[in-house]
Amino acid sequence: MDRSGVAIVIPAYNESDTIGGVIQSVADYGAVIVVDDGSVDNTFNESKKCGAVVVRHSNNLGYDKALNSGFREAKRLNFSFVITFDADGQHVSDVLDKYIDLLLYKKVDLVTGRRKKTARLSEWIFMLYTSYKFGWHDPLCGMKGYNMKIYSEKGEFDSISSIGTELSVYGLSNGYSHAEVEIPILDRIDKPRFHSAFRSNILILRAMFRVIKKY
Repeated sequence: MDRSGVAIVIPAYNESDTIGGVIQSVADYGAVIVVDDGSVDNTFNESKKCGAVVVRHSNNLGYDKALNSGFREAKRLNFSFVITFDADGQHVSDVLDKYIDLLLYKKVDLVTGRRKKTARLSEWIFMLYTSYKFGWHDPLCGMKGYNMKIYSEKGEFDSISSIGTELSVYGLSNGYSHAEVEIPILDRIDKPRFHSAFRSNILILRAMFRVIKKY
């Protein structure tokens, strides 16, 4: 399976405990681009040591801006496909075979992951909206695969702080082909980076309303 045109983009903020293992687990599936989003631990050095291309933010800019930087770097390096992958060790790399098969050989433009359960009430509400509107059942799963023609047509990954959902919504709204892949999720080895439960729910609902307003 020719993977030379595939980039695995990993946004990372203070993930030095897991980033090395994550990079090693995905390196056989494509070129690895890590966006070190202003980490104050050893994320940058660990990523470089493991052979990743690293884009470094001097300050923590957040998940969407980290992905914006990752996609810009993938476009600069002329990759045809991007798969986003979490840095916390919760994603299982074996499922990347399914993403690559769908993107490269079945010519699906957008491949999204579907977890067996969601972590928060707000995720479930967001899921109800995207299921009804687009037939898309897990908008906040961080493992998504894209034909870069979607990104090139839109011109950016995110413009509305949508927690990694806008480019997918754009693709679904504009008739790009779509497939879902069921993915397992492992437990984190430390605390999540995504705020308290209350604040997380507020941020997710705000992101959903931004998507509704624009699309």
